[in-house]
Amino acid sequence: MKSLTQNKQQLWLGLLLLVLGSNLMLYRTDFGAEILVSGASNVALGSLLDLVIIAPILFLAWKKKKSIKLFLLLSASGLVLSRVLIPIEYLEPFVAITWVGIAVEVGILALELLLLVTLFRYMPKIIKETKASSLPIIFSFSNAVDRFVQKHQLIHIICAEMLMFYYAVASWRKKPVLQANTVTLHKNSSYIAFQVMLIHAVVIETLGIHWFIHEKSLILSIILLILNIYTVLFLLADIQVVRLNPVLLCEDKFYLSIGLMKRMEIEWDEIEEVYTEAEMIKQKQTKDTIDFVAKDFDEVHPNVILKLKNPKEATLAFGMKKTYSKVAIKFDDLQKFNEALSKYRHE
Repeated sequence: MKSLTQNKQQLWLGLLLLVLGSNLMLYRTDFGAEILVSGASNVALGSLLDLVIIAPILFLAWKKKKSIKLFLLLSASGLVLSRVLIPIEYLEPFVAITWVGIAVEVGILALELLLLVTLFRYMPKIIKETKASSLPIIFSFSNAVDRFVQKHQLIHIICAEMLMFYYAVASWRKKPVLQANTVTLHKNSSYIAFQVMLIHAVVIETLGIHWFIHEKSLILSIILLILNIYTVLFLLADIQVVRLNPVLLCEDKFYLSIGLMKRMEIEWDEIEEVYTEAEMIKQKQTKDTIDFVAKDFDEVHPNVILKLKNPKEATLAFGMKKTYSKVAIKFDDLQKFNEALSKYRHE
């Protein structure tokens, strides 16, 4: 059944690429130019239908989504793409229609700029509330932003980048605070050494490849340099998030994070079942399982899996959100977590 679903997804993706590729070939190759000799306007109309209706439907089928809002957004993007792809002499009879897509995209851009203005307008209040909170900054900052600013993917991305730069640059004077209600995930692993090794690899790559490419293409070398600097900052921030944010076990819920890549807030009463046997853990690690396991040089397995009563949202890299039904975790001190679970969870 799983294989059949994957085949369907590959079919939709293949059809989507076929539609886009055939239209690209039509207007950007000599073979397409021969087809356009006669009936160019009708061909342009067919391309419009492909880009505005067919391609969005195939994209939604590929992503297994049913969203009128997303369909309209993709259709507007198709109208804008048609202005770029189709030569104006063929598109001229339908040029008024394409302005609709441009207007929609401009409107969306204006709304996103308004959201950014709102974010920075409320930033003093957000920072004040973040500092006043007893929660780790990686949780309190996001919660404060959601309180003052409308939830939007762009806002999530901007906030994720702000957190990254904070931990990479401004958090080095802070020290980990380990209390009775905290438990670490990385102490019994080589997680930090693993991340430091990656940083060394990126720095060596930057020094070696940058100067080699610099002689060939200045622009490409600068782009690669910026990407490598960003990667180093991200890895440094990731180390700091892991060091400074052990799992926080509160009375109503616990706050779980592993670097910048994953974090969740889980209420004790949302837990349906707990699996700690090694064989059962292997069986329960399925596609809808998110793992909070510190990377190591050797293969590492979780020591507990929590099955949730209902799928729960997790925050991933760059503020992306996704829901999971099971949570796999490797605690350094599983006994401490079990004691909190027994104390706060109500069957």
